[in-house]
Amino acid sequence: MLNFSFHAPTRIHFGRGQVSQLVREIPAGSKVLLTAGGNSIRNNGVLDAVLAQLAHCTVIEFAGIEPNPEYETLKRAAELGCREAVDWVLAVGGGSVIDGSKWIAAALCLDDGIDPWLLVGNRTPVQRAVPLGVVLTLPATGAESNHVGVISRRETQDKQSFRSEHVFPRFAILDPCFTFSLPPRQVGNGVVDAFVHTLEQYLTYPVDARVQDRMAEGILQTLVEVGPQTLAEPDNYDARANYMWAANQALFGLIGAGQPQDWSSHAIGHELTALYGLDHARSLSVVVPALLRYCRMDKAAKLRQYGERVWGLSGSDDAIIDGAIAATRNFFVRMGLPVTLAEAGIDAAEAATRVEANLPRHKPQPVGEHGKLTAADCAAIVRMSV
Repeated sequence: MLNFSFHAPTRIHFGRGQVSQLVREIPAGSKVLLTAGGNSIRNNGVLDAVLAQLAHCTVIEFAGIEPNPEYETLKRAAELGCREAVDWVLAVGGGSVIDGSKWIAAALCLDDGIDPWLLVGNRTPVQRAVPLGVVLTLPATGAESNHVGVISRRETQDKQSFRSEHVFPRFAILDPCFTFSLPPRQVGNGVVDAFVHTLEQYLTYPVDARVQDRMAEGILQTLVEVGPQTLAEPDNYDARANYMWAANQALFGLIGAGQPQDWSSHAIGHELTALYGLDHARSLSVVVPALLRYCRMDKAAKLRQYGERVWGLSGSDDAIIDGAIAATRNFFVRMGLPVTLAEAGIDAAEAATRVEANLPRHKPQPVGEHGKLTAADCAAIVRMSV
C-alpha cells in the first residue's frame, strides 16, 4: 500500500428530514448566498423546505448555474455575494452547483487585483474561502464532501479542476427523498459517474491495498444492483438511499487512499465536454470501454480481479478481462447511456484530432496511473470509441 494522508472534515447529515439540520449548522443572523441550477428545486418543493429552515437568516438567491458550471455565470454570483457581503454560501443542487459554489466561496475571499480565473487549475492558491454548506439533490460526484471542483469556460473551450482544503463543505445534507423527482437521464448519468469515479481509483495495478479494494468493489456492486432498480422505481427510498451513499463514497477519498489512480478517462472526457457539450457522464461512458481495451495489458491484474469479484466471472485471464470490459459496457447501456461517440452524434476521427490538440493545454502529459499515456494515446482511445 502506498503512503497517504487523509482528511475529511465535512459533517454529513443523511436521511429523511435532515434538512432540519440547517437551523443548527448556519448561525442566526447569517447572510447566505443560496446557489442553485434550474427551476427543479422550486417545482419539487426542495427550495421551500430549505427556506423554511433558514428563517433565522437573510437569504440571497442566485440560480442558473449550468451543468459544467460556466465561469462567467459563477463570476456574476461571486459579484452578487460580494455586494451583499454574504458570510455563507449554501449550494442546493448536484455536483455542478456544488463545484461552482466552491469556486464562488473561494472567489469571495480573493485579494483585489487577482484574476479569479487563475483559481482554476490552481494557478493562484486558495488562501481562504467563505464557509460552504450543501443540500444535495443529485448524487453523482461526491462533491458534497470533497475539496475538488471542476469549472468550464465556454469561450476558450476550457474545462479544468481546482482543489483546496479551504473549499471542503462544512456540512452536507443528503436526503434521498430530494432525488425522487430526478429525470431518468440524470439518474443514469449519476450512477455511471459514480461507477467510473470508483474505477479510476481501483482499476489500476495492485499495491496490496486490500481494504480499499474491497470497499471499491462493494461500491461497484451496489451501483450495479441499485442503478437499474432506482431507474425503474424512482420513489424507492432504499434504492435511492444506497445510490446516494455509494455516489458519496465513490469520491469521498477513502477508496483512493494508498492506491495508484488513473483519471485519464476524465482527462479525455473533460475535453469532449468542452468541445462538444457532451454530458460529463456520457463522455465517460463512451471513453471507458475503449480505454480499458487500449490499456488492458497494463491493467490486466486488476481487470482480472474486477471481473472475478464484481462480475463473478471465471476462466482464463483473457476470458475474464474480455468479459469484464463487456459487462462494464453493458451496464452503461442498461443505465441508458451511449457507449460510442456515434451514438452521441460525434465523429470519432474529428474528435480524436481535437482532443489531441486541446489536451496538453489542460493536463500535464503523460496521464494515467503509469504516467505513460500521451496526447496521441488519448487520441487513439477516442478513435476506438466507436
